[in-house]
Amino acid sequence: MATDILMPALSPTMTEGKLARWLKAEGDRVTAGDVIAEIETDKATMEVEAVDEGVLGRILIQEGVENIPVNTPIAILVEEGEAVPDAPAQPGSVAKPKATETVSFDAPASAGPKTTKSADARNTGDRIFVSPLAKRMARDRGIALVSLTGTGPNGRILKRDVEKGPEQTESRTGSMPALSQAAEEKVRRVPNSTMRKVIARRLTESKTQVPHFYVSVDIELDALLALRSKLNATAVEGSFKLSVNDMMIKAVALALRKVPGLNVQFTDTETLHFENVDISMAVSIPDGLITPIIRDADRKSLKEISATAKDLAKRARAGKLKPEEFQGGTFSISNMGMFGVRDFAAIINPPQAGILAIASGEKRAVVKDGQLAIATVMTATLSVDHRAVDGALGAQWLNALRDIIQNPYTLVI
Repeated sequence: MATDILMPALSPTMTEGKLARWLKAEGDRVTAGDVIAEIETDKATMEVEAVDEGVLGRILIQEGVENIPVNTPIAILVEEGEAVPDAPAQPGSVAKPKATETVSFDAPASAGPKTTKSADARNTGDRIFVSPLAKRMARDRGIALVSLTGTGPNGRILKRDVEKGPEQTESRTGSMPALSQAAEEKVRRVPNSTMRKVIARRLTESKTQVPHFYVSVDIELDALLALRSKLNATAVEGSFKLSVNDMMIKAVALALRKVPGLNVQFTDTETLHFENVDISMAVSIPDGLITPIIRDADRKSLKEISATAKDLAKRARAGKLKPEEFQGGTFSISNMGMFGVRDFAAIINPPQAGILAIASGEKRAVVKDGQLAIATVMTATLSVDHRAVDGALGAQWLNALRDIIQNPYTLVI
């Protein structure tokens, strides 16, 4: 009996994905557990395993197709010798195109007349005519519908209009200069990946919906660097090598244990306080950023944190993380110290309530016991969701973190 292979939900937040590559061809024998395709989600490219056995009778969705809704049939699996149907076994489950819909918007008072047929159609009322696919594409790309010229019937915005991009003439949202032919020839257009689109959407939501406030503190690192050197010297034949980032993860976790008011998440009805301390660490990858998680970081040794962090970072860059390894987390850190950054403020990773931005350690003049001295100093900046955490609590947590780092033996006892 023919069965559908559906677009899987590879993460709790996944609603659609891109079919990156088929690893089986039509006519190939498939057994349960075989990897049949690679799906690009909002976080990584992940392998899809077959759950049944049979023959891959028909591929319904070709490689490279984007925005495939979860549970859409992507292929048909048949038994040996069975005729291959032309359509999915359950046609009703296929995501069918919806009728063209309209989107209301408030027209600006300064909106001027348009000269194109599509613009005239849109200016006859307060509606934009747009197909569902074009609407979704525009949303994912961060393009305002009002900036597009529709080339469909009655000025309807279609997929090709979104791909073309905003109008290069004066639009309802203001003046948009057209590129000269010479400038156009020098532009390299790179389509945004699914990950880049999701990063853009989530960070925009964070900055517009989460009331950030920032607290910074200077922390002396000399004692921590000295301890790191001593610990690395004890490694047998290079069995481990601690980094400053490893020690910062442990210090942040201990500070969250000491001041648990930051180990929280805000919801409309309640604030969630977590017993476990799971640290999300920002890892830069070719397509963007991902945050693998060090679970129970406050209970792990520095050696365990180091091994776990290196393994997660390596597999993150290879796109091999499992969903549970980058989803969740109770607090984030972003470290750009290796780039010589003096200070920066990070954007909160919702639904978490805080993220710590770690800058570079550098030699600075400090005053100790009334005397001028030189110390290795790092600026750390805490970004906090003000709905869940007040300023005084944020400052209290940063002071606890500074005490731990400047007296680092608490990291090993």
